Amino acid sequence: MKKKILVAFISLLAVVLVACTEADTVSENLSKEADSFKVERRVVFFNGITDKYLLTVEGRCSLGNTDSDLRMTVTCKIGEDEYVKHTLGLSDNVSFFSEQLESKSVDPFHYKVIFRPETIIPDIDLQTSGDEE
Repeated sequence: MKKKILVAFISLLAVVLVACTEADTVSENLSKEADSFKVERRVVFFNGITDKYLLTVEGRCSLGNTDSDLRMTVTCKIGEDEYVKHTLGLSDNVSFFSEQLESKSVDPFHYKVIFRPETIIPDIDLQTSGDEE
């Protein structure tokens, strides 16, 4: 049974790896590095009609990957365990672009999966009978 599961897993992994190009893997790994606040970025929000910049954010920033079509958030790490979050509404004349400010070495042959324990294990507040006031 274990051998069948292992063979199935290896087969699935092979299909996934064959379906990805080197560019796909590098792009995905760069995105994961940026979402882990390891890539310097400049994110500019601008008005497409007036050509004026509305907001520029620079630093180790992650873009809001699950934002709606009408909203974009940029979360930046500004110190050890310190973060700021900027949100801008998008419209037919407000858009943005993100620029990577420095090169980042990522392995095109190594696909990254990053697990964060805090997202897997829930944050539980424990109250015992001795804690009551």
